Amino acid sequence: MFEYLAIFLLVLIVYIIYVYNRMVALREAARNDYRQIDIQLDRRFKVFEQLIGAVNKYLDYEKTVLKDVVALRTQAQTAKSTGDEKNRMQAENAISKIAGGINVAFEAYPELKSSQNVLQFQEEVVHTENKLSFAKQAYNDRSEQYNAYVLSFPVNLLVGVFGEGFKQLVYWQLSSEESAKREQYTAKL
Repeated sequence: MFEYLAIFLLVLIVYIIYVYNRMVALREAARNDYRQIDIQLDRRFKVFEQLIGAVNKYLDYEKTVLKDVVALRTQAQTAKSTGDEKNRMQAENAISKIAGGINVAFEAYPELKSSQNVLQFQEEVVHTENKLSFAKQAYNDRSEQYNAYVLSFPVNLLVGVFGEGFKQLVYWQLSSEESAKREQYTAKL
């Protein structure tokens, strides 16, 4: 009888260790994906600075855009430092909206469209936005895996025992335009 109890306790301890290690691995993978979003956001800001510097001699428009991007970036950084993810996501999504408008503004300036530097930076903006979209998707996918795992039974019983370090992760919210595009795409499927 004592042997069965010892085996049961050993199996239980091994299971608890497995669950704990899996939660840590999933959480840290999601945190890494979140850091990848930060890297792409920083990259996007630097590309904007370079792009706006390249078109500075052509437009007054970009001064407003740069001011808006800097203000939104400051808002996002402040929200990040205070842990206000909702405001951070709104600011970053507003920057994405500005990025989409830049290409439209360039269409009105033929000499600007032909500038090699501007073309290169436009390509970098598009490339960065794509990488940012992939990073957001990767983070949301990983967060979904983690959240599903910590909410599943019997893992959810152990989450309370392990403490606050294993609370659910917040998904990166898409802008309303991104959500509309996704809905249009999924409606076609």
